[in-house]
Amino acid sequence: MDHPAGSPRHLSRRSLMATGVLAAGAVGVAAPTLGNPFAGTPAQAAGVTRRITIYAEQLPGGLFGYGLAPGQATVPGPVLEMYEGDTLEITLVNTTTQRLSIHPHGVDYRTDSDGSPLNASFNNPGETRTYVWRSREMFLASGRRFMPGSAGYWHYHDHAMGTDHGTAGVAKGLYGALIVRRRGDILPDKQFTVVFHDMMINNKMAPNTPMFEANLGQRVEWIAIGHGNLFHTFHLHAHRWADNRTGMLEGTADPSHVIDNKDLNPGSSFGFQVLAGEGVGPGAWMYHCHVQSHSDGGMSGLFLVRNADGSMPPGAEEAIHRFQGHTHEQHG
Repeated sequence: MDHPAGSPRHLSRRSLMATGVLAAGAVGVAAPTLGNPFAGTPAQAAGVTRRITIYAEQLPGGLFGYGLAPGQATVPGPVLEMYEGDTLEITLVNTTTQRLSIHPHGVDYRTDSDGSPLNASFNNPGETRTYVWRSREMFLASGRRFMPGSAGYWHYHDHAMGTDHGTAGVAKGLYGALIVRRRGDILPDKQFTVVFHDMMINNKMAPNTPMFEANLGQRVEWIAIGHGNLFHTFHLHAHRWADNRTGMLEGTADPSHVIDNKDLNPGSSFGFQVLAGEGVGPGAWMYHCHVQSHSDGGMSGLFLVRNADGSMPPGAEEAIHRFQGHTHEQHG
């Protein structure tokens, strides 16, 4: 499949680690990934401060997006990653004529980095502002209890455009994934960000929703995010994961439930890793909202698992054409 103009190239995550440039593997709507922070040096083990610049830009079709360089904004925005103990200093450049911001879930920040009009924390049109996000490891509290660390699959979004809660910015595509890892976590070969917003996936409806691709056996990381006003579930055909922080079991006694469908409601997020086609083989597999009227209305997409050598498996091309010809209409 060809990439649309302006989309990041389809490259192996692991092959780019040495250069510090990572790209998510999505056809149609790609979310580039912040340069890899996981080199395992002693300095990083103690926690580091990483400084990045993000550009908020207006896109065709009335959309807005975040990007790591001018002219590279996408919907969703780039995947931002850090280790527990790291700090991100994000310089947000607002190139638009709208008030906007960037607000995180799951990490620590002061009121001046809240990204909300409540705390006068936003970018006016054309303004540049720095937001500081901090993370931490689990620690022992009083009463022999532990306070949780920051590790998890989180997200970020605008909190200022259109209303004092940023409703317009979120609806127009100002959102992205935020991952906080523990040291020693397994890194994926591919990353896919899926955002359910009202009746859309990544601000698109079937058959124009993103088709994500991987080769048989590649380790794929999914980050699922919910926005909008409707309640959804996320279902991935032929693959399953453990309902915990990573999606993987930590041993034979791990009590985590193994699932293939999970609620994905406004403001929620989760992530997991799977091996593409493990136990089922290559092919065109659907991901979709399992609220049936939502799936019928266009909340579905494709996960194409190619053969291990990257070639197209038998029947996959025909399945893709059938999906593109499906009728999607919202039930009354």
